Amino acid sequence: MSTLQKTVEIPHLGGSSIGYTLGKPYDPQLPTLVLINSYTTSAELYRAQFADDALGSAANLLALEPYGHGRTRAAYQHFTYWDSAIANLQALTALGIGEAFVMGTSQGGWVATRMALLAPDVVKGLILLGTSMDFESPRSRKLGCWDGDGFCTPVIDELADPVGEDWVVSERFMDDTFDAAMGGLSAEEREFWLTQYRENYSGEAGRQRLRLATVNLRDRDGLHGRLDDVRSPVLWLHGTADSVYSVANAEEEIRMFRGSPDARCEVVEGGQHFLSASKPVEVDSAAIEFLKRWG
Repeated sequence: MSTLQKTVEIPHLGGSSIGYTLGKPYDPQLPTLVLINSYTTSAELYRAQFADDALGSAANLLALEPYGHGRTRAAYQHFTYWDSAIANLQALTALGIGEAFVMGTSQGGWVATRMALLAPDVVKGLILLGTSMDFESPRSRKLGCWDGDGFCTPVIDELADPVGEDWVVSERFMDDTFDAAMGGLSAEEREFWLTQYRENYSGEAGRQRLRLATVNLRDRDGLHGRLDDVRSPVLWLHGTADSVYSVANAEEEIRMFRGSPDARCEVVEGGQHFLSASKPVEVDSAAIEFLKRWG
């Protein structure tokens, strides 16, 4: 896989550097598919998509890393998912891209939806993977979603105090994350992601980014009251093996996109929470068909 990994400067949050990865040099004749990664991962979550020649021939693949993740940095310490949505839109402007489709995994899905709400003329379609449009609510738990408070609060408490520059994120945290999101990792994948996590989350600045990313996951606002303002087509793919957010929740929430010209949920048999990584063939095929239909 050969990709172009860079940063782009934008004005949001006092000035920010947004980490981005392009699958190949930008082709203005092709639609652009923005890829937004899940909690504590990076653009590397989409390695399979960047390696897919068919998908790369159908669109410019552009991964944008949210605040608290990967190479993205800001002058201000605090941020929300709305800030990441604004930053992504400013990054598109800075890169000279006037419109795009947006794919998001888990938290990437609600960042993508916020982008569509803020800039309906820019976002031409949403592909949502293993996500939820709710806050971490009693309603979602009744529908079989995880206990987000139970996962996040111990992490937030553990990361409350300043650390030295020799600090790195624990193996236990990474294992807990991928156990929930992928049902565990192979030895090779585990070594890859441990290296990535320790590059992204080290020292005092890394502790702060990880803690705030976790605060955002636990304390985010829900989008139910806003979803009928989404005007783009929506394709929601959800795996049957997703242990974080349930198929029942996805099937209920897709009906809330009442202003969309076409909003549908497709169930992926055996798909884990990080669906783009666990079922790349199915995700990429669905994305290509979506781009053909709406591009």
